[in-house]
Amino acid sequence: MPSSVPLRRLFVALLLSCTVLVSATACGNDSGTGASASASPSASASPSATASAQKQKLAKTRFVANAGLAAGATYQWIIKPYRAGKFKKGADGRTFALVKAGLAGGFAYNRLKAAAENAKGDPLLSKAVAPLAAGIESLKGMGTKLRSGQAGAGDVGAFEDVIANIKDAGKSAGAEVKDKVPSASQLGG
Repeated sequence: MPSSVPLRRLFVALLLSCTVLVSATACGNDSGTGASASASPSASASPSATASAQKQKLAKTRFVANAGLAAGATYQWIIKPYRAGKFKKGADGRTFALVKAGLAGGFAYNRLKAAAENAKGDPLLSKAVAPLAAGIESLKGMGTKLRSGQAGAGDVGAFEDVIANIKDAGKSAGAEVKDKVPSASQLGG
């Protein structure tokens, strides 16, 4: 049980970090209603320029975080077990490996979609990532395919290619993506 205490602390730290990130992005959103809408035009023009610059910085940071999580999940729970032969019939731990791969596939797809959305907030990233939207969309049902054991070398290669293309696009836009392996609990929900 001693190992559960650091895991709890890590979870709390991650939760607090996400809360700060969400509240920071929520503070930058100005819908134009309420008391600020009745302010003079010169007073409202200054904060919106700052909010725009902050959104772009956060977009690049969020892109790197989401793409890194997708890359880490793909490598750790799809590519590595596939290369080790864990998905073959009769392999030890095949069912568990397939379930984790299915969860990782769904998680990676979700994080790649989020990274593509984040890229739209940065002009350089949006130009680099826009051509990859079709590749990301092609991964939509891959989690289910992996979980059921129907994925083959081409399917695993598709994940590998999309991740490599996202990393290259990020690098060309000045946002280098590094693998960040999510915990098994993050994959589940």
